[in-house]
Parts: sequence; C-alpha cells; structure tokens
Amino acid sequence: MGLRSTKLRKIGRRVMIDLFLVLAGFYLVLCVAVFLLQGRLLYFPSRDVGQMPSDARLDFEDLTLETSDGEKISAWYVPAREPRGTVLFCHGNAGNITHRIATLLLLNDLRLNVLIFDYRGYGESSGRPTEKGTYLDARAAWDYLVEKRGAKPKEIVPFGRSLGGAVAAHLAAEVEPRALILESTFTSIPDMGARTYPFLPVRLLCRFDYDTREILPNVRCPVLIVHSPNDEIIPYNHGRALYDAANEPKTFLELRGSHNEGFLDTGNEYNEGIDGFLKKVFDEPTPRAGV
Repeated sequence: MGLRSTKLRKIGRRVMIDLFLVLAGFYLVLCVAVFLLQGRLLYFPSRDVGQMPSDARLDFEDLTLETSDGEKISAWYVPAREPRGTVLFCHGNAGNITHRIATLLLLNDLRLNVLIFDYRGYGESSGRPTEKGTYLDARAAWDYLVEKRGAKPKEIVPFGRSLGGAVAAHLAAEVEPRALILESTFTSIPDMGARTYPFLPVRLLCRFDYDTREILPNVRCPVLIVHSPNDEIIPYNHGRALYDAANEPKTFLELRGSHNEGFLDTGNEYNEGIDGFLKKVFDEPTPRAGV
C-alpha cells in the first residue's frame, strides 16, 4: 500500500510539472506573439474609400505630401470662408481620412481651414505605419502649411483624436503652434497595454511609446484636453492625467458618449467648447507658458 501511494504521488507531481511546463510554454508563445504582432494590434489602416469632402459640399484640394524619409502622404486641404486659423488634424488609428467628413464639416463651420492627412500605410499613402513614421507624416503636413501655403505657425492648431493626439502632441513640442487640442487621447501605449492585458508584462514587451503625458510638459502653447467619462476604449482618467501634465494655459472639455461618437453625442456643447477655446487663443494675446 505504501509503495502504491508513493507511485501515485510521483505520478501526480509529474502531471503537475508537465501541466506547468505546458502553461509556461503557452505563456511564452503568447508573449512572443504580442511582441512581434503588436503593430497589428495598434494600427488598423484602411484603403477603402468612404465619403469625399465634395459629397458634403466642401471645397477641397487633393494633395500628396512627401515626408523627409521619402514616403508619399495623401492629404486634403479644406479651406473655410473668412478663416480665423488652420487646424492640422491627426486622426485615430483606424480607417482613413475619407471616414472623417463629420469632423471636417464641424471645423469648417467654425471658420477653420483644415489640413487632414493619412499616415503612411493608410488610405492612398505609401509605406506602412510606425511610431516614428507617424511623427514624420505630421511634420510633413506642418511643413506643407508653413512652406507651401505660407501659413504662420501662430495661425496653426494641431488637433489630434485618439492615437492622433499623441502624434499632435509630439508635433506641438517640436514647433510653435497657436494651440493644441487633444481629444480622447491616452497617456501612453504601455499604459493602455497594461490595462488591456494585465496578465502580460506589457511594459517589457511594448515596442511603442506614444507617450503623450511625457511630451506635454514640453508643449508651450494653450492646450485643450477633451474626453468623455463614458469612453469605453481610453479611460477618462487618461484625459485627466494629460490635463494635469499640460502647462498653463489649459482647458478641459468633458464629452458625453463613446470613444468614437462622443464628439457627435455631445452636440452643441462640443461645438461651443471648441469654439470658445479657439476664440480665446485667436482673439486674445497668448502668453508663453512659464513666462
């Protein structure tokens, strides 16, 4: 009886060790897959064509911009009547510029010229998206406005939504825009990954930073942070953390509704909030933060 009991214990230990090894192997494979494929978890580019500005009765110019590393970036320039400034719009991580007509209409109604562009690998833009690449794409858009259209830096407002907020913040830290608007934006990709995959060592595996919170103290212009408590993708506390990280003068606009529809669900309060912020930055002298 004692011999049989010993054998059973040995078998039990062997089964537990084998089970542990199988689970450890599966976990390791999962970590490797996340490390190698995380670009596909972050970027969701589309080549499909949606609406064009002309479908919404907006005048526009169809442009191709060249980046400093030789990519060809698709963009639209949408002029406004009696414009008070120009928005350089950085969209989120999915779709392409043809899916942002509602935003173009809203900004056009607010008397803003808009330059909207597709990151490399999106829409008709060449290449494939990378973090550094998206920064270069935004810089190419900025350079086009300043060098080709003769826009003054103090007439330009980078405006980023979701992932585009990280891109816009990075650009604003390099140049001297009139103001910066960040809507539904995260603090960083590692922060988002740690929340989404708490069972993985995301901060060790992550190959992307997009650290909006870290870059914001380097932005020396008025900042508007826009976020919804009901955002189901990027938590509200990310927006509040970005607001805390930004220099004065800064403003917070609270939305209602989901991540993708919040600016529409909020309605006139959203329009009036954006308009009120822009009136301040365009109609009043804007002191440099820290001066």
